[in-house]
Amino acid sequence: MTRNKLYSIVLIACFAGFIYLFYSIHHLRNETFRVCIIKNVTGYPCPSCGTTRAVSFFLEGNFVASLLLNPFGILVAIMMFVFPVWILTDLLFKKDHFYRAYKKTEAIIRKPWLATILILLVLLNWIWNLYKQL
Repeated sequence: MTRNKLYSIVLIACFAGFIYLFYSIHHLRNETFRVCIIKNVTGYPCPSCGTTRAVSFFLEGNFVASLLLNPFGILVAIMMFVFPVWILTDLLFKKDHFYRAYKKTEAIIRKPWLATILILLVLLNWIWNLYKQL
């Protein structure tokens, strides 16, 4: 993947995430509307169910509730705020620090032992979501 394509995808994803987050905070707070296709079709939560609410709790300063609802929410919240700033800094100063960090991270994650651990963490989170009947 090229630097510009990566930067575009991440910025668009973060922008879309902010739009959905603010929309859900202001308009869907008391509604039961769910975007998760897996939850809507099967009735069971996916590993990422509750992430938007967890990000919302995190932004409100309720870190424990965020962590208990879905630990992915904390990671997503941090990435949503750090990545755009990092990318815009790269673009402003004509650097490629984010791109190089992405490439290094991708190489590390491709190691089978680490990929296995990460997959197990996702499965544990999914079991956690099923246990909570999210």
